[in-house]
Amino acid sequence: MSHLFQSAFTFISAFVLLSISIFSHAQDNGDVVSQDEYLNHAQKIWNSIEPEFGQVKLPNAVATLNIPSDFYYINPKDAEKVLTQIWGNPPGQNTMGMLLPEGKTPLDADTWAVSIQYEEDGYVSDEDAGEIDYSELLKSMQDDVNAASASRVKQGYGSIELLGWASQPFYDQASHKMHWAKELKFGQSDQHTLNYNIRVLGRKGVLVLNFIAGMDQKYLIESKLDKVLAIADFDQGSQYSDFDPELDEIAAYGLGALVAGKVIAKTGFLVAALVFLKKFGVLFLLAGAALLKRLFSRNKSKQNNT
Repeated sequence: MSHLFQSAFTFISAFVLLSISIFSHAQDNGDVVSQDEYLNHAQKIWNSIEPEFGQVKLPNAVATLNIPSDFYYINPKDAEKVLTQIWGNPPGQNTMGMLLPEGKTPLDADTWAVSIQYEEDGYVSDEDAGEIDYSELLKSMQDDVNAASASRVKQGYGSIELLGWASQPFYDQASHKMHWAKELKFGQSDQHTLNYNIRVLGRKGVLVLNFIAGMDQKYLIESKLDKVLAIADFDQGSQYSDFDPELDEIAAYGLGALVAGKVIAKTGFLVAALVFLKKFGVLFLLAGAALLKRLFSRNKSKQNNT
């Protein structure tokens, strides 16, 4: 399991170093734009995005979102714009869209979001639901994180520590939905990261919902948890109860591995990276803005040449 943590940590470190490299290169070439210029540019991007409300069919048609009035949804294409062009993350996040609280935009300092992904790894058995020792599982996860972190420090990267459960895993056997939260510490930062996870089990895979938020927003997130849990459901024919052992594949992992990090490289720690960038990212915003400036200059040049 540790290789999953290691790959996730490597991704975060590589992107942090890449961002600093971009920023330094931009400084050397006089490409750095001001924060006001960045915000104006980001606002134009946000103005091009069309939020959706009510019932939304996810792109692969296996699930439907029933969005209450205090949320809105943005589709995968627009979510990619937010994650890359506004929050400055690498392209190719491959979400199925994002949920944001009504009245907030990605430009607000106190905003938060829920990323949506789908992992079609097969039917995840919940037979071990009542047998998992989450204290023991946490210790195993912390050991993996500590080992990976020690390796990172030797390579000159900052440490990462899994402090504990911010909310212990809970599985609802009736709805086949699971949620938990981890508290993470990056380096010597006194502002900890909240990694809040929801998994919805289906016939052929798992819907992955992750809150993009800071630790200081934990109580706000928990006040919205029931609503978010009720938003996502698999469609008829794709529900957990529709599983056919004669036709469908069974996932190679169970609930414990789902919590411990089966898809961590693609989900949980990716969200931690997004939070890290969003919460503490003036440097990264400027680096991203410099990169955006060059990208848009190239796009404009291409348009002029066509």
